[in-house]
Amino acid sequence: MHAYRTHTCGELRASHVGETVKLSGWLHRRRDHGGVMFIDLRDHYGLTQVVFNPGAPGFETVERLRTESVLSIEGKIVARDASLVNANLGTGEIEMVAGAVDVLSEAAELPLPVFGEPDYPEDIRLKHRYLDLRRETLHKNMILRSNVITSLRQRMVAEGFTEYQTPILTASSPEGARDFLVPSRIHPGEFYALPQAPQQFKQLLMVSGFDRYFQIAPCFRDEDARADRSPGEFYQLDIEMSFVTQEDVFNAIEPVLRGVFEEFADWDGKGRTVPDEPFVHIPFAEAMLKYGSDKPDLRNPIIICDVSDIATREDVTLGVFKKIVDGGGIVRAIPAPNTAEQPRSFFDKMDAWAKKEMQAPGLGYIRFVEDDGKLTGTGPIAKFFAPEALAALAETAGVKAGDALFFSAGDKTNAVKLAGAARTRIGEELDLIEPGIFRFCWIIDFPMYEWDEDNKKVDFSHNPFSMPQGGMEKLLAADTVEKQLDIKAYQYDIVCNGIELSSGAIRNHRPDLMLKAFELAGYGPEVVEEKFGGMLNAFRYGAPPHGGIAPGVDRIVMLLAEVENLRDVILFPMNQQARDLLMGAPSPVDDKQLKELNIRLAPQAKA
Repeated sequence: MHAYRTHTCGELRASHVGETVKLSGWLHRRRDHGGVMFIDLRDHYGLTQVVFNPGAPGFETVERLRTESVLSIEGKIVARDASLVNANLGTGEIEMVAGAVDVLSEAAELPLPVFGEPDYPEDIRLKHRYLDLRRETLHKNMILRSNVITSLRQRMVAEGFTEYQTPILTASSPEGARDFLVPSRIHPGEFYALPQAPQQFKQLLMVSGFDRYFQIAPCFRDEDARADRSPGEFYQLDIEMSFVTQEDVFNAIEPVLRGVFEEFADWDGKGRTVPDEPFVHIPFAEAMLKYGSDKPDLRNPIIICDVSDIATREDVTLGVFKKIVDGGGIVRAIPAPNTAEQPRSFFDKMDAWAKKEMQAPGLGYIRFVEDDGKLTGTGPIAKFFAPEALAALAETAGVKAGDALFFSAGDKTNAVKLAGAARTRIGEELDLIEPGIFRFCWIIDFPMYEWDEDNKKVDFSHNPFSMPQGGMEKLLAADTVEKQLDIKAYQYDIVCNGIELSSGAIRNHRPDLMLKAFELAGYGPEVVEEKFGGMLNAFRYGAPPHGGIAPGVDRIVMLLAEVENLRDVILFPMNQQARDLLMGAPSPVDDKQLKELNIRLAPQAKA
């Protein structure tokens, strides 16, 4: 017999009854039933119930052990009584009658429990992550992650992509986030950087004559933590393709993402679906109008509309709306279906939310009701709208008697933001979010440039290396700020259930176009040559048209696992302060190491 196990703790079934086996695992739970002791023995694969009869070898030993001690137990498999079968457990038809017991490792008092998975402070969980990972929920999440990555890799290969590995130590590059810097010992005063993404390398691979690249790539960014963003590092399915249009990228990636989500839609019995239809294509401007976000959750049926023209009609006397529109602002209407009969408290709560959470002046509303066969409105601002104006609002917003409209008014940026947040809030409050489904969309036609209010100049809005729609002709014709802001790029995002999985673009592979694009954003050729000279020079020796995308692996798993925090799908994450509490990183280093790296620490100000 094997030294530790003949079977795993999740393997035994009714067909094994009568066999003598050996199992090894952790003491998950112990129960004493009138002198007979039951334990659940757990390993990576599952649980097996073990029975210790009075006087059985090891009875007293196991009775005194703390949970999470590691045991090896030899015993006979017997069938459970029909009334005691556990249908929720793979091994629920059998149990082991314990014979010989060997204590492989005795556990000390636990800093956090494993059984039952009670809520525990996150810092304690992260400090003792090896215990946290023994919990069933978290353990399953990590297995899911591994399976998702395997599926992604297999699907990419099946689509004709080849996996390549790009450098981890590279040069610092201004790609939007702070770099993690690595000092060079043999080059005093110089630093490597950990890659924010393999962006330049994967483009250089296309210039090098490779065609369809992918990589499950680690990315490093020194940025603050958020629920959907892990500080320090994350992984993405990095993709690049040569001789492709935007549609070619979509056609290559859609089957991969659809396939993965279909494969794991029923993970853990969740019973979710992916609609059997192409991913919707939504221009950026349309997304911001209809959904108030470039990451729309299409499970929410609410559609926002612009009512600025109605707000300025002569038969509308609401001065604050007119003043906002006259000043260049907008008015957006957000339908709230079947809420006209809601108590006043519902509307007051929405208004209070807008003021407190969104720092908005408020959220006006009109309730639409039928009065003597005619559509009319009630609420604080309804009196400012003539019947014809109310009818125009109802027609534009697609509402009827029994519905309500909320209004977001102000400068375009803030009004759009509030409208989008209100749409989400109303959808959640009214339970309108479609359950058990993954709805994808492509956001396309991003603006190439945006107005930088702080510096009073035009700057890139998204990826500076994207190909502008209309090419050089469009760039040369952009002799005013308005025309520059009107330029769109071949940039796109893939969004699922309101979560941005990835940004991508068809790249600007022509040096003349790149220099002109940067020039419009106020960057001279010397800046481009200095910052991106390696890639620019490569393009001068023959570069194919190419494009790509990089869906976030962590976010994919987060959606499939239905968790709200990325740390629940990452094996050993940092905390919100970007500290690894388990390994104690970052940590000071001694003077000898600093001297080898030619580094002297700056004096720290006294608290």
